[in-house]
Amino acid sequence: MRKGYWIALVDVTDVDGYKGYIAANKAVFEKFGGRFIIRNGEREVVEGSLRSRVVVIEFRDYQTALTCYRSPEYRAAMALREPYSQGDIVVIEGYEGLPA
Repeated sequence: MRKGYWIALVDVTDVDGYKGYIAANKAVFEKFGGRFIIRNGEREVVEGSLRSRVVVIEFRDYQTALTCYRSPEYRAAMALREPYSQGDIVVIEGYEGLPA
């Protein structure tokens, strides 16, 4: 079964206000087995444009990633995020590569 991922590109407009979202999302991601793979590390944009934060969260499968995003728990956390940021999030199925 292929893993599922959230890829989030975010611009935070109020860092202090955004902290409430960060605190709230921890329990949600733990509940659904989400694991941060990328959380705004050093980067260089070599083509195109990018928002100020890049986050990738891994889930055991695509359906779990979607279920987490659509859950009432995440919707409550999202309400804490929205006044303090703009962003783009995609939920995507992972690639396992070609069989050997």
